[in-house]
Amino acid sequence: MQSHHLILFALAGIVLNLTPGPDVLLVVRHALRSGARAGCFAGLGVAAGCLVHVSAGAWGLSALLAGSSQAFAMLKWLGAAYLLYVAWGLLRSALAPVPQSFFADDLVQPMISARSVFLQGFGTNVLNPKVALFFLAFVPQFIPADTADKPLYFWALGILFTVNGLLVSSAYAWGAAWMARRVALLQSALRVLDGVAACMFMTFGIQLALSDAPSSS
Repeated sequence: MQSHHLILFALAGIVLNLTPGPDVLLVVRHALRSGARAGCFAGLGVAAGCLVHVSAGAWGLSALLAGSSQAFAMLKWLGAAYLLYVAWGLLRSALAPVPQSFFADDLVQPMISARSVFLQGFGTNVLNPKVALFFLAFVPQFIPADTADKPLYFWALGILFTVNGLLVSSAYAWGAAWMARRVALLQSALRVLDGVAACMFMTFGIQLALSDAPSSS
């Protein structure tokens, strides 16, 4: 691949990773509530999910998903159920009674556990079949037609995209944590965020449940 094509791929990946979605929302939410470390663990989970999709694309499994309505439907319903489960947890957090505090530092909560946060990020990404289809549609555009080992090329570009995504999610996490420690009455803001996040995750889950399988033609 020529260097300007590689730069174009990297820039396109950064722009796409900057676009808010379930992954970004989860990273920001954990960073606001428990600090940058929690947000970064969520970002690591998202990156691990991306690597699963990259591996699937390199091995041709994403093509199977794109051509099989049954496989797409199974992963679609699993992903929709998981997003609705996350939304329910956020809604409970938004509606739970909390003690009043004026100082932002008093409102930062300890991280539930690094493993739990990681798995939330991983589940949000890996159970979304649209991510697999995205890699299948986006990455091959940057693979030269005369390349002998296309799976290896796919894998390399997928890792580059995932690394860029991890850098972006880490920036989101640190930015959100920085803001969280400088905003008075943070608890009220977090309750609003949890409510908004719950609605968004419900929307993502419903949209995923109602999405059609890609045409095999």
